[in-house]
Amino acid sequence: MRRQRIIHFPKHADTLAAIEVKGLVASGIRGIILDLDNTVVSEDDRYLSPYAEVWINQAKALGIRLFLLSNGKRRYRINYWSNYLGIPAISPARKPFPRAFRKAMRHMQLPPKQVVVIGDSRHTDILGAWLVGCPSIQVASLPHPPRWWERLLGKYVQTSYPKTLGLWDFQPSTYSKKT
Repeated sequence: MRRQRIIHFPKHADTLAAIEVKGLVASGIRGIILDLDNTVVSEDDRYLSPYAEVWINQAKALGIRLFLLSNGKRRYRINYWSNYLGIPAISPARKPFPRAFRKAMRHMQLPPKQVVVIGDSRHTDILGAWLVGCPSIQVASLPHPPRWWERLLGKYVQTSYPKTLGLWDFQPSTYSKKT
């Protein structure tokens, strides 16, 4: 009889870099579905999550497969980040609906139990992970201009970025709608 591996990693983290990649690997994780907006970069492209690129490169070096899912509708922006980070992406993903999550897992050729979903929103990323049977980790949402529904429900679906943590400014000088 084969013992099932027990997953030991946090359900919440302040930043992407606060999640130990080696801990994910030790828990049997072989793939990561990563939210882009307000997880890796703020949706207004003002802030980049501290050490996110280093963390992504560490995950790649350990053999973890990555995939970006974004509900963002500006495809040129998602294409830019997909190319910049070297990670395939789907946009708009229409999270939390399962279709894009399943497509990402098929692309990675991994079952749900070997894929963790990391994102900032309970109602899109975390709910979507639950619907397809993946474990999940919610990170604090990078500062961004709030949308109307965030003004009403934001504190229930997102965790605010800690004021004690630094932010990395980002100016996307190479952005182009032709990308």
